[in-house]
Amino acid sequence: MTTPFDALDLAGTPLANRIVMSPMTRSRAYGTVPTPAMAEYYAQRASAGLIITEGIQPSAVGQGYVDTPGLHTEEQVAGWRRVTDAVHAAGGVIFAQLMHTGRIGHPDLLPGDLHPVGPSPVRAAGSTFTGTAMLENVVPRELTPADIEATIADYVHAATNAVAAGFDGVELHGANGYLIHQFLAPNTNRRTDEWGGSVANRLRFPVAVVRAVAAAVGASRVGLRVSPGNRYNDIHETDHHEVYPALVDALNPLGLAYLHVAEWDRELTRALRERLDTTLILNPRNHEGVTEPADLALLADGTADAIAFGALFLANPDLPARIAANGPYNTPDHTTFFGGDERGYTDYPPLAA
Repeated sequence: MTTPFDALDLAGTPLANRIVMSPMTRSRAYGTVPTPAMAEYYAQRASAGLIITEGIQPSAVGQGYVDTPGLHTEEQVAGWRRVTDAVHAAGGVIFAQLMHTGRIGHPDLLPGDLHPVGPSPVRAAGSTFTGTAMLENVVPRELTPADIEATIADYVHAATNAVAAGFDGVELHGANGYLIHQFLAPNTNRRTDEWGGSVANRLRFPVAVVRAVAAAVGASRVGLRVSPGNRYNDIHETDHHEVYPALVDALNPLGLAYLHVAEWDRELTRALRERLDTTLILNPRNHEGVTEPADLALLADGTADAIAFGALFLANPDLPARIAANGPYNTPDHTTFFGGDERGYTDYPPLAA
């Protein structure tokens, strides 16, 4: 029977346990360059079997939120090197999550005359905080075929930068209504060319990104996050029970490190598990809305190979030790999740304190 503290071979990268730190936007780059506080924050959590960072934009136009870090300039690479060095010195393993937000964002967040982009010119409902105001989301500029190829190249460039910065691998964010997810969903991808329409065509961009990044840095260093059926960021998927099994079938021959499922449908999770040829990391959906220690039972019954914790890891830097001791657990302070200083970021006390 699999336990949370069993080691896991992640396509050649050894993990000490199966307790994963989920990617969480914290908006504390204060620009787009990682700070010393970010190095401290991630190093505090190095006892995770795997740390997956907050979303990192692979290009300037891929930024959708204030003070989120990038991986497309030399200064950003140097900043992330301080983070990975700190995590490795503490014995941890860390993957960079590459997150192009696509149509989510606002021109006021972007340098020059850049404008949010997407597979089709379909505005997302809602607003974006630009640092000074909440502004209504805009109609994205539709990516041309040449733009799509350039965007794939941006992912590759960011992935190679991640390796140069010392990351153990990269996770491509294909969930939560961001660019890769926008190509998968029929309400955001209304194209009539080879990049849209049929399920096979809507899979084309996600698979092309994964394949190109895997070719550049090695498939064993690449994971993909998906959230089938998730309606976040105004996504409406009507055929996800067809799309995601087909996506898994397309990815299996590539030999990726893992598939990371942000769950909305347990039945579909189990269907994907049955056909997946690699590790399944699960961010489970439960009645509480956040991953709890009780969800680790999904390891024992074979639903997943590792369990990703979000808010609980945010508030408990030594989460594996607390799970082993059956708690107690610090309570997450929701008022400090995004932006601010060290409060609610690096000041949560460890169990020993």
